[in-house]
Amino acid sequence: MKRGKSAGHHEHCDKCYSVHCQAPVQSSVSCLVIKCHKNCGATFHMCKQEEHQLLCPNETVPCLNVHYGCPLTMQRRRLARHLEVCPASVVCCSQEWNRWPVSESDLTFYRNISESPQTELHLDVAMALRDQELLFRSIKMKNIFPELMMESPVLQDITAGVNRPAEEAACSSDYAEFRVNSCAQIEVKELNQEERDALAKSEDVDDIQNYSSWEKIFAKEMGGCKQTGGNRDSHLQCESKEANIAEYNMYLVHHGAMLINFGQLAACTPREKDFVYGSLEPIEVQTVHTFNIPTSYRAKRSHLKDPAQKAKSFHRSVDTEDLGLSADDLPKCDEVQSTLLCSLEKELKGHLISESVTVDGLYVDVGTQTYNFSSAPFKTDASLADVIADKPHGLHVHIEAESVTRRHNKTSSAFSYMCGHFFRRDEYRSHFRNVHSDIQASLSGWLQQRCPLAYLGCTFTQTRFQPAGHQATVKYCQDANTFILETQVPSSLCESVKTFSRERNGVHNLDPLSRLPLEILQHVAGYLDSFTLSQLSQVSRLMREVCATLLQERGMVSLKWEKKTYSHGGSSWRCRKKVWEFSSLFSPVDRWSFSDAPSMSDHLKTCSFYEREDRTEPVVLASVFEC
Repeated sequence: MKRGKSAGHHEHCDKCYSVHCQAPVQSSVSCLVIKCHKNCGATFHMCKQEEHQLLCPNETVPCLNVHYGCPLTMQRRRLARHLEVCPASVVCCSQEWNRWPVSESDLTFYRNISESPQTELHLDVAMALRDQELLFRSIKMKNIFPELMMESPVLQDITAGVNRPAEEAACSSDYAEFRVNSCAQIEVKELNQEERDALAKSEDVDDIQNYSSWEKIFAKEMGGCKQTGGNRDSHLQCESKEANIAEYNMYLVHHGAMLINFGQLAACTPREKDFVYGSLEPIEVQTVHTFNIPTSYRAKRSHLKDPAQKAKSFHRSVDTEDLGLSADDLPKCDEVQSTLLCSLEKELKGHLISESVTVDGLYVDVGTQTYNFSSAPFKTDASLADVIADKPHGLHVHIEAESVTRRHNKTSSAFSYMCGHFFRRDEYRSHFRNVHSDIQASLSGWLQQRCPLAYLGCTFTQTRFQPAGHQATVKYCQDANTFILETQVPSSLCESVKTFSRERNGVHNLDPLSRLPLEILQHVAGYLDSFTLSQLSQVSRLMREVCATLLQERGMVSLKWEKKTYSHGGSSWRCRKKVWEFSSLFSPVDRWSFSDAPSMSDHLKTCSFYEREDRTEPVVLASVFEC
């Protein structure tokens, strides 16, 4: 490492690396050889002590993630091992899967499961409901049904201004007589340049006091036309100067009233100057064949029939009016099913259900699918979840998920979902193995088993596995949106706690656990997993203080950012605070074992969907008469 020349710089020390250096001590040549006072074993010249502190393994330094919230300091040699358990080293689980809408052939089962979800026991249904909620929030109605959206207030004001009577939009009340005359097809005489100059100098014109200001505006506009008019392809002749079409129209919008006052623009266009189609002549469309029919071509037999015997056909537009029903009598469409169907069509085929198809250069087939929703029109920023917020929710997506699919690109898919939970770096391995590999991937028939007659509507299910070594059940927590392990507590312990609560019903009385010393509570909390600690911290203030002592060891810290907007219009992001929390990880499970659940055949004996059919007539076996 190179050092700049300073007061402690010695020419000999820069080149000396000998532990047993015997060079004489001179103020300008060399200095004493010393050992590291941190006892790392290094020997060096005294002038290199500051440099050694940047490399000494026993030097106390802050964590590498100090800017991300980690408050710990340690010896430099412990940094690498600390990063494995650093509370600021947070990992987001990016496991993805797909889930598709329910088809019409499976409606019986999903209708029955929607009536009694029982998400704690039906793990696949709980995951499907979580994904369905995310799906409904992500689908924006304006992307699916743009014709059924409400108009924004700005557009309504613009539309109201456009729909005003032509005489009110084009003319002011001071020119009512001129307006009537022009509408009565009275010929309006155009003014020449001399008459225009005389009219401009006349004092009988309204707003003549603003003439000088308008003249300055004209001069500036003419200068702009001179500068930009030469670089345009399409021009119009305006006041003997060339101007762009768009600029000329914008100029008329802002200065139209002023031009009318000076007589340089008619308030209403005479009817004889209107553009009509009567003076146009139709042009015959000619078809040009650019290829010759091959000699080997033979027309089909259907084309060789007598054209007089062919059934007469004609083109006709089909509409709901052909049903003979009014718009109020037509059945209402279901918002969820119609929206999911349109989203799925766009997802898999790349277009909406109603798509315009070009037949040739002249004709276009336009397909229009109309929908009649009771909740229409929708708000501009409404999602599917907002539309059905006040309606009962059912299950509209499959309980089976796909981890790998070839049906579409998952990059920007509405039917792709991500885990999205945050964990410490040392917790991520256990989460991915237990949650995604063991539980989620085994829900369809392995860890959780459904009745074989589920396709008929039976909703019975049972869990076949449990963690080996202790009694616990896999359940789904709706609050945390993740799988958890619920330990089976003996009923005698639960009854004793309830009895104590009834006997000691005072305000300041504590439960038996809270009455223990703080040291014992901290020791007991050290055996709990991260999810249990997060739940225990919400029980009482005492338990929150106990769990807070384990945050640096078991918790994780993250930065919460907020967007700040300045007065000049700029914005920036800044860290608002540091948040400490526990993850949703449950105790690691290394091995699973079969539970005490009965066989599925026991359920089939009493299943209401199992209809037994007895056969008493003899049936001939195949190949029974062959020798």
